[in-house]
Amino acid sequence: MSSSHGNPIIPLSSGPSSPYMGSIAGGSEWGNNLGGGGGNGLGLGLGMTDEGPRGVRSLPLVLRRLVKFRSMDFELAFWQLTYLVVAPRRVYKQTYHHKQTKNQWARDDPAMLILMAGCLGVAGLTWSILYRLSPLQTISTILIMIFRDFLLFSLITSFILYFLANKLLLAPAVPHASISDNRVEYAYAFDVAVNSFFPFFLSVYVGLLPLAAVVVRDNWVCLWVGNTLFLIAQVQYVYVTYLGYNALPFVARSELLLSPLLPIFGGYLLSLLGFNTAKHALELYFGQSWQ
Repeated sequence: MSSSHGNPIIPLSSGPSSPYMGSIAGGSEWGNNLGGGGGNGLGLGLGMTDEGPRGVRSLPLVLRRLVKFRSMDFELAFWQLTYLVVAPRRVYKQTYHHKQTKNQWARDDPAMLILMAGCLGVAGLTWSILYRLSPLQTISTILIMIFRDFLLFSLITSFILYFLANKLLLAPAVPHASISDNRVEYAYAFDVAVNSFFPFFLSVYVGLLPLAAVVVRDNWVCLWVGNTLFLIAQVQYVYVTYLGYNALPFVARSELLLSPLLPIFGGYLLSLLGFNTAKHALELYFGQSWQ
């Protein structure tokens, strides 16, 4: 990494397993995957290698590493999750370092997905105990939270924003730059969706747990508490998404991604007239607002 960008912001693991600090030129797995070019550094940055059977080589690198726990940097992923809550802008400063070392903006380490799935699994188990669900209902709740609420929603959101960003938000092409250097990668759009989901998860899936018996009561103060919690979660999601696209140097109109804040605040004010968002969300999820 060039000296103009300084040292990485987020603390990194010092061992060779770190995808950011490990040796790139020394023939390691990280170095051989630089840009997907088999170690020559001339790949297209798609996270592919020439190793393994043909069917396996066709999968994105981040998917092939889902079962390679020793190559995952959980320490880095943990620090990223922490900074997404306390200082989300710092997480995206890491993308410049990744672009220079991997020739792509997106992560190729699935540690973040593993940690997020684990957090949702614990949350699903806790909610199931709270609602006294059966073992089968507990498993169903955990799977719904991981695959529908998190993965499916992130895939759909990232696809929509990937399309809109490349159509509406790009700056004029930089001279002597390739097309791929002036387009948003879908894998990066998915990373942004994953990042945005974590603060939302903490506010709703975790923050609502101790308040579940309170926000369902039929009085205005409890309604305000529950609706404000959902407002905070939605604002966090939109803001972290905006920071993700704003971090890309070729995205010029990222402020448009803040436009959902207007209907969010409008809907929040209208909901204070009598619509209890938290109560209806619990009824939709568990069939009842409270035991």
